[in-house]
Amino acid sequence: MTESFRRSGDYENPYQGAQQQHASSPVNPEWPPPPAYRPSAEQAGGGAPTALLTEPVAQQPRSRRRPRGPVALLAAVAIVAAAIGGGTAYGIQELTGSDTVAASSSTSTNVVPSSQKGTVSGVAKAVSPSIVEINAASNAGSSTGSGVIITSDGEIVTNNHVVAGASSVKVTTNDGKEYTAEVVGTDSSKDLALIKLQNASGLQAATLGDSSGVQVGDEVVAIGSPEGLTGTVTSGIVSALARDVTVSTDEGQQQQQQQGGGGWPFEFGGQEFNGDTGSSTTTYKAIQTDASLNPGNSGGALIDMNGNIIGINSAMYSAAGSSSSNAGSVGLGFAIPINTVKSDLAKLRSGSQS
Repeated sequence: MTESFRRSGDYENPYQGAQQQHASSPVNPEWPPPPAYRPSAEQAGGGAPTALLTEPVAQQPRSRRRPRGPVALLAAVAIVAAAIGGGTAYGIQELTGSDTVAASSSTSTNVVPSSQKGTVSGVAKAVSPSIVEINAASNAGSSTGSGVIITSDGEIVTNNHVVAGASSVKVTTNDGKEYTAEVVGTDSSKDLALIKLQNASGLQAATLGDSSGVQVGDEVVAIGSPEGLTGTVTSGIVSALARDVTVSTDEGQQQQQQQGGGGWPFEFGGQEFNGDTGSSTTTYKAIQTDASLNPGNSGGALIDMNGNIIGINSAMYSAAGSSSSNAGSVGLGFAIPINTVKSDLAKLRSGSQS
């Protein structure tokens, strides 16, 4: 009898509170225990609860668990949005597990297919169609260099010293087609020039990267036409940044030094290399690389492992006093950062000859 009395009392006490709030809903103390609590429509709409039939402690984990799904989803969305806003595919790749090629430090654009990412052969296959050989002729002689296609109708960036003073310019693309080109604009202070192919269309334009993100130790690929060997590919790393390189701005001096192989007269560390730079010079900040560069690579591309152009090859080290005929790569090459090129494009396209 005592045990039965206690059970009856257990049922009576909670229902007594309910009867005080809802007198029209009597409760029979002989009924079995009520079912587990579920929120009523009034509660879902924000109203007060009708009755509390289970212990509050048992319901606290349920009420805390419910927001976790939406909160976690919002956090993931915020991370993805931040990754997209930052212009990098890496965060998205980590969240989704996709095979998106991770963006390099220099750019978020990925030219190389994911199946060949990080390989020299993949970079070469993707970018070589955008690199050309340039043959310039003038009264002072002839020079051979390289260039980078930046538009499908034949705009090409190269070094000023490749085409300075040229009376005619011939260009050979990677597939062997030959074009006549005209010099659109030059900037001797940055050793840059823009030329345009005549009657060209459907060319593969290179992707210009962001050299501000380049770091020492980054792997790079160089493509050009050393000694007239079109489409030559070499590789290495970025050895240093912001190197002061001084080159000649005198057209006659440049053409004279470039006869018979396109040597690069330039000054570095107070010393002159590949011949006399002349009395008129300019100095720029360059990316240093140990990728092999030789006469004829001038104006060609320095490329990151995602296939983005990060520099225009412009100078190489060779023993002081060496002539262009015996100059060769010793693992000290220099390239004009591509951000310098991009900032100069409007001036070059305007036809400026400086």
